[in-house]
Amino acid sequence: MRYYIIAGERSGDLHGGNLINAIKRYDDKAVVRGFGGEYMQQAGMALTTHYRDMAFMGFIEVIKNLGTISSYIKKCKQDILSFNPDVIVLIDYGGFNRRIAAFGRKKNIKVFYYIPPKVWAWYQRRALELKKNVDRMFVILPFEKDFFKNFDWDVDYVGNPVLDAVKAHQVNRNFLTSHQLNHDRKIVALLPGSRKQELKFILPLMSAIVKRNPDLHFVVAAVKTLNEDLYEELRGLTNVTFVYEETYDLLTAADAAIVTSGTATLETALFKVPQVVVYKSPAITYYVVKALIRVPYISLVNLIGNKEVVKEMIQHDANDVDVSRELQKMLTDESYRAAMLADYEKIWHTLDTGSASDNAGRLMVGYLGVSR
Repeated sequence: MRYYIIAGERSGDLHGGNLINAIKRYDDKAVVRGFGGEYMQQAGMALTTHYRDMAFMGFIEVIKNLGTISSYIKKCKQDILSFNPDVIVLIDYGGFNRRIAAFGRKKNIKVFYYIPPKVWAWYQRRALELKKNVDRMFVILPFEKDFFKNFDWDVDYVGNPVLDAVKAHQVNRNFLTSHQLNHDRKIVALLPGSRKQELKFILPLMSAIVKRNPDLHFVVAAVKTLNEDLYEELRGLTNVTFVYEETYDLLTAADAAIVTSGTATLETALFKVPQVVVYKSPAITYYVVKALIRVPYISLVNLIGNKEVVKEMIQHDANDVDVSRELQKMLTDESYRAAMLADYEKIWHTLDTGSASDNAGRLMVGYLGVSR
C-alpha cells in the first residue's frame, strides 16, 4: 500500500516515525511519502517538506503567515495527487491537517487520523467536520473515545505514544558526568518548548526564576533546530546548563521541572518528576482562547487525571515569584511530592494499554485490507 503521512511538529514527527515502523511490520510492501522530519525520514519515509518550515502557533503568528501556510497546503495537495496514495494518514497539526482531510474526502482518498486535533478543548462541533472527512480515527487519550461517542462516532483508542517513547528510552548512565552535573545542588529541568513563539514568552520568565533561585542548578532542554539566539535570556547564568536532544535523560536526573504546557507535561509525569506547568502568550491570543476553551485544565496531566495533579500557572500567574514558590514547595514538601507522584502512577496505569504505534499501525493495515 501507498501511505501519505503528514506531521507538522516535532512530537508528531517522533510518533510518525514509530507509526511508520509499525505499519511496515504489518505491511512489508508499504511505500511512504509525506511531510514530517528526521524520525519519519529515518523510518523510511520520502520527506518532501520539513515540519520546521511550518511551525506557526498562536492566532497572530498564523494570521501573519497565512500566505506561507496556504502555499504549503497547495504544495501538499499537489504532492498527494502526484503520489496517488491508498491512504492519507494525518498526525495532529489540526489547522493544516483538517484541510487535507477535506481534500482527501473530495478526491475519494481514504483518510486516517492518528492523534486528532483537541476538538474537545474548544470548537467541539468540529468533531462533526472530522467525522465527515475522516474514515478512521485513532485517539491516544482515554476520554477521547467517550467524547466522540457523543457525536455517534466509534473511534479507536490505541494507547498513548508518549508512554511508548518513555518505555523505550535507554538511559544514558553518563548523563550527569558528561555535563558536569551532580546532586550537590537540586537539579531543576527547564522545558521551554520547541516552538520559537513559545520561547519568546517563556524564556524571560525562566530567566527570572533562575536568578531568584541561585541555590538550584537549572538544566535547559534545548532544541538544535532552533536559532541559538532564542536562548540568549539564559546564556551566561552560572547556575544554568544547556543540553540538546537529551530531554528524557534530563528527566531521569531532575528533582523537579518547570514545563511549558504541551506534550512535555505528560512526558515529565511519566518520568515521575514533580512539575509546575507554565504558559504565556500574546494578550489577544490568551483572551480569545480563554473565551473559547471548554475544559477545566490545559495540561495533559490534569486532563487525564481529571483533577489538579500539578499546578498550572498561566499568563499573569506565570511570574517568577509565584512559580518559584511552587518550585520550592515541590522540592522541600515531601508529602506534597508524594501525592503528586502517586497521581502520576495512576496516570501511567490508565495509559498502559500496549504500544500505541503498534496498535495503530496494525489497525490501519487491517482496515486497508492488507494480508500477509
